[in-house]
Amino acid sequence: MSMTQPSAANGATKPACAAPDPACATEVFYDGACPLCRAEIALYRRAPGGERIDWRDASAGCAPPEIGRDAALRRFHARRADGRLVSGFRAFLAVWRVNPRLAWLARALDRAPFVWIGEAGYRGFLLVRPLWRRAPAR
Repeated sequence: MSMTQPSAANGATKPACAAPDPACATEVFYDGACPLCRAEIALYRRAPGGERIDWRDASAGCAPPEIGRDAALRRFHARRADGRLVSGFRAFLAVWRVNPRLAWLARALDRAPFVWIGEAGYRGFLLVRPLWRRAPAR
């Protein structure tokens, strides 16, 4: 897996674990060793607004220091523009808010009981996700 990614600002290549691009609306930590997760992230990256997100592959060692690599591999995490680190369904809402086509849905679902239902669905997915995931390189 490549340790570089295009910079949102100028299309140049930057190290994947470099300091967050200040122009990014959101920073996302995902499990690149999970083929399903990797495919979903590829869709978000190509979607409108995807260029404003700083995508970090936790399986390659890019994890927020507040939670560490193992926790970043267990759940999907996003740092919102306000600096708050969220995980699970709320992390998906943070990603959707950056996409002009999904922002309305994120705003509508970012309240009870939808957050509870979304988080329950995400936790259910986490039970079957190991079936798709490869072991990370150490």
